[in-house]
This record gives sequence, C-alpha cells and structure tokens, in this order.
Amino acid sequence: MATFLIVDDHPRFRALVSVLLREEGHDVVGQVADGRGAVEAARRLAPDVVLLDVHLPDISGFEAASRIAGQDGAPTVWLTSTHDGSDYEEMARRNGARGFVPKHDLSAAAIEQLLG
Repeated sequence: MATFLIVDDHPRFRALVSVLLREEGHDVVGQVADGRGAVEAARRLAPDVVLLDVHLPDISGFEAASRIAGQDGAPTVWLTSTHDGSDYEEMARRNGARGFVPKHDLSAAAIEQLLG
C-alpha cells in the first residue's frame, strides 16, 4: 500500500483519482488545488507518491515538482495533464519527477506501473 498526495485544480478529478486509488488499496493522505499547496503538503504529509497536474492556477506543475524534489526524503512525483504531452516526459524528468502520465491513461494498471 502506498500513500498518495493528489494535486489538481479540478475537485472532480481529485475525487475520481482518490476513489481509484482507494479501490486499489492505497491511502490518499491529501488533496490540494495548487502548486504552492502541493509543495507544503508534500513536506508536511510525506506521501510516497505525488500525482501532480502540469497546469495549476499559481505555479506550474513543473516548478512544484522541482521544489518537491528538492525536499529531504522527497516523494516520487508523477506529472499528469489532459494534454497528450509527448514532450512533457523529458520536462518532467528535468524537474525532478519520475515521469509523465496523461490523465486519460490513468487506471488501476497505470497506478501500479507508477509504483513499480
């Protein structure tokens, strides 16, 4: 079982992903709607994984990923977006994230691959 922090400015997406994760036996320790909140929550909650939207209302997901990756004991960060983002994979890794997964590809199997 892994612990997750979900970061997305759409409450419905956060709720859907929370249900998916819990159905797979994982624990959602927090949900936030912006990048600065993500950085603070990652430090405070110490999740195993942060699922982080690229497009946030304050700072970009890339900037948030970079800040989270710089924390002691940083969690694994995966960036996500509704956009295909074929060029996001490289940008995600350059900013300290493990990689990128499009939102439309999120499924139970995809979550397990994120943990692998």
